[in-house]
Order: sequence, then C-alpha cells, then structure tokens
Amino acid sequence: MAALKAFQSAKGIPASGIANEATVGALRLSATASVPAIPERAQVPEKETFQPSKTVWPRQADVPAFFGAVGQNQTSIEIPFDMWLAWDKGTRIKKITVHKRVAESAERAFQKIAGTYSAAERKNIGIDLFGGSLNVRKMRGGSSYSMHSWGIAIDFDPERNQLKWGRDKARLAKPDAVSFWVAWESEGWLSLGRARNMDFMHVQAARL
Repeated sequence: MAALKAFQSAKGIPASGIANEATVGALRLSATASVPAIPERAQVPEKETFQPSKTVWPRQADVPAFFGAVGQNQTSIEIPFDMWLAWDKGTRIKKITVHKRVAESAERAFQKIAGTYSAAERKNIGIDLFGGSLNVRKMRGGSSYSMHSWGIAIDFDPERNQLKWGRDKARLAKPDAVSFWVAWESEGWLSLGRARNMDFMHVQAARL
C-alpha cells in the first residue's frame, strides 16, 4: 500500500492507497506508452453496461404466480463480506433473508461483488450498507405488494440513494458502481435506478 501511495503522489493522484480508475490508468501508461489509458466509465453508452443473463425472472405482474404467497418460502444467505445495517451502522449484518428461488443467484452476485471491490471501496460506494430485503408491505403510494414482500428485492445505502433521486444525485449512479450493477444484471436482477432513473438503492429479481 505504501508503494501504491508513493506512486499516486508522484503522478499527482490523491494518495488513497486504493487502486482506483485514475491509478490504474497511470499504471498502464507507465508500463508502456503504446497502451492507452482506460476510458472513463461514464463515457460508455449506458446500453452497453447492461449485462445479458441466462436467468430470466418473471415480470412484476407475474411475481405472485412464480414466487407464491408473500413472505413464504424464505431462506437465509451469508454475505461474503462485512455489511452493516444502514440505520444502525454499529450493527453488523452476516446473513439476509431472501426467497428460496433467488438465493443461489443472490449468493453468486455477492461473491462477484466481493471479488471486485475491496472493503474500502465497498464502504466508499455504500454497498456495505444493508437497507432491507424481506419486508411484507405495499408499494409506497400504491395498493400492490412491494417486491420486498416476496424477498426478491434488496436495498443498499438508502440515505444516499433516496427513492426519487436520479442519476444526478444518487451515489450508486456514479461510474465506480457500474461493476456492482453488472454483478446483479449478470444474474438477471434489475436496477430500478438504471432502468427508470429512480430508487438507485434497489435491485430486484423481477422485470418491469
């Protein structure tokens, strides 16, 4: 880490000790002048950031038929890195409750996230803050059940990704969160933020 900080200082990059995008680009340019710097992720067309998946979850209207009664058929999955309760950051979350039919898929997504981001990066982005999974309730302002009622939705860092915030304000709309969303999209899960530019805290195993 000391060597990385020294390199960052020499290149005029904030000495965080984290191999962020600017640092990786500088390292590649230092290795060979013929290798171009990594392009800014924000410049990649949005349609290219959505990852194809072999898993196809039902549309929201078909969720009751596919997953059954709300609050039923639940199981616990272990999180492969430290997570904390969003509204009580001193409380560590080791397991979360999800529907049995999405459990293995969610575990794979979390494993991909664990392998992509360091603990410091997860904290910076906010993906180590658990905002809820199973919660039998109606949608805000509606009469239909929320996807959380089946345990097929998970929220992250609600404070910095509020319901009506779009990509201009939401923390999980920033370029460094793209790999986080790709991990879920590769399992067929959907980000309401990336699909509808709202509720960036939320990912669900159901199509719109």
